[in-house]
Amino acid sequence: MISRVLRTATALALLAGAAACSSSSGGSDPLGGSSASAGAGSASGKTVVVGSANFPENVLLASIYSQALKAKGVKVTEKFNIGSREVLYGQLESGALSVLPEYNGALLGYLDPKTTAAGTQAVNAALLQKLPATLAILDSAAAEDKDSLTVSQATADAKHLKSIADLAAAGPLTVGGPPEFKSRKEQQFKDAYGLTFKEWKPTGDTTANAIKDGTVDVGNVFTTDPKIVQLKLVTLEDPKNVFSSQNVTPLVNKSAVDATTTATLNAISGKLDTAGLTALMKRVAVDKEDPATVAKDWLKTNNLG
Repeated sequence: MISRVLRTATALALLAGAAACSSSSGGSDPLGGSSASAGAGSASGKTVVVGSANFPENVLLASIYSQALKAKGVKVTEKFNIGSREVLYGQLESGALSVLPEYNGALLGYLDPKTTAAGTQAVNAALLQKLPATLAILDSAAAEDKDSLTVSQATADAKHLKSIADLAAAGPLTVGGPPEFKSRKEQQFKDAYGLTFKEWKPTGDTTANAIKDGTVDVGNVFTTDPKIVQLKLVTLEDPKNVFSSQNVTPLVNKSAVDATTTATLNAISGKLDTAGLTALMKRVAVDKEDPATVAKDWLKTNNLG
């Protein structure tokens, strides 16, 4: 698949990243108690170290976490733009970092490259089995930075498209994406949706623009790409989970977080959705606003900081 793992690696190399149902529905923990165990063992008075990878979206998310915790009176140290998951994960295990905004599907792929888990709950359940006892994930947000099939608003309206499943009855279509998109996804679209495309075009980084100008009818665009908002594109739902879940999910060192930290981060996950994150990333990536300012505005709007 065109996975968040690969995209993150590319984004990190270029230093320019922007990687469903919310598992926090009703405030419950999808792992049946990992949030509670993360809050067990008071960390009162300790400094919570919030880290991030070195791409803009992750810095933005870390700033949201950091500012929300400070608003609750938690002592926070920020260590942003550190590097790749290989570096970050080790620092979280050692306790050098306390909290990290992660993407559940990419994290699972890092811990278990052979995983076949797809939906949010399945991915999180698999993570529970793979994480060491010292680490935990908290509630996953509905927000995802993942692969999608996306169309223009005009195409969505004309062909009555809401889901990838609707494409099967939409007539012959041309699809765009990375050069490897066809070899990785063609059979999965056939198996899951009975979907075949008339033509596959390698559009790469220009996919969103190719959708807008009609070069392709549908394209593989990441769900928090600011061009979705900028060009008024429509991301199609994926009920069969052809694209693995990539929910924004706090990864924590259990010994470094208490009930206040856990509740604060879970409250953020409860408010953060993909459309909202995409709008925030437009401000950061397109309008060139400071991530800390964008984070502060979002927290204020959602009564979280």
